[in-house]
Amino acid sequence: MGSDFYQQSILPFAGIIIKICRAYTHSQEDFEDYYQEVCLQIWRSRDNFNAESKWSTWIYKVALNVCLTHLKQRKKGEQQFVSDALPDEVHDDAKAFGSDELNLLYNAIKHLSEIDRAVILLYLEEKSYAEIGEIIGANTNSIGVRITRIKERLNKFIQAQE
Repeated sequence: MGSDFYQQSILPFAGIIIKICRAYTHSQEDFEDYYQEVCLQIWRSRDNFNAESKWSTWIYKVALNVCLTHLKQRKKGEQQFVSDALPDEVHDDAKAFGSDELNLLYNAIKHLSEIDRAVILLYLEEKSYAEIGEIIGANTNSIGVRITRIKERLNKFIQAQE
């Protein structure tokens, strides 16, 4: 992957990738694997971006697809990629997950279904219902109801943990 492409097209969206990867992993090693795989897939499929949506929306789609695919493979006992360390530029963002409150929230999010995790992460990124629907392939009209139900489940889980 060229460093120019990484610097200009991936690094500005590292926060998005980090949040999605963190929601679908349970260890630092898995997180690093997922992060690297997402970056690699963005680079490999960059020519498939058709500019019908924003670049950030497309990155969300790629990141979610990679995470969901690897989650399914791991459930089957398959592992297809090897980890190195995260690039230095994103270590500071990764350290931002050190607070207890944020860890409690991510722990609660990990108890949601795979699709509900994606919905709440997009909601927390302040994506519109239309963007959320486009990214996850759902009807825009149902997104609001789904978010309300997800929030209720998260609140119950967090209250039970406190």
